[in-house]
Amino acid sequence: MRKVGNFTLFFGEEDAFSNWRLCRFEIHGVRFMSVEQMMMYSKAKLFVDDSIAQAVLATHLPKEQKALGRKVKGFDLEVWKAKRESIVYVGCREKFAQHPGLRALLLATSPAEFVEASPYDTIWGVGLGEHHPDITDRSKWRGQNLLGKALMKVRDRLST
Repeated sequence: MRKVGNFTLFFGEEDAFSNWRLCRFEIHGVRFMSVEQMMMYSKAKLFVDDSIAQAVLATHLPKEQKALGRKVKGFDLEVWKAKRESIVYVGCREKFAQHPGLRALLLATSPAEFVEASPYDTIWGVGLGEHHPDITDRSKWRGQNLLGKALMKVRDRLST
């Protein structure tokens, strides 16, 4: 995590705000090792691919979970687009709600804007690295920053 002006930049599995950060939490009796695992499991369940869902639960490596998520049978991009943000919101909410230390870290960032400073991801991140000269200029972001937006919603919810 790196604070620049009114932005909290994060990226990489070692960062507490990353979906790849290993952190145990439970939702409806299912135990997860990371938000990435929960997201890929939920993606498989959404498209009724129980084989991939079980394979996602069987691995503890986010990179492998992401690869499995790309193999979900019956995947429909428009259906995924309609559901993905709420899925990630729930995963992030539970990750931070179930760990007081992480919750305190999240709440301490207020009112900064979260930015997933991934130079590779233009959906969940902004498509720029944390040291890119345009990282604090929203008009030059190449991505949607959906993870940053989800974290801000979680922070707002957990602060009440």
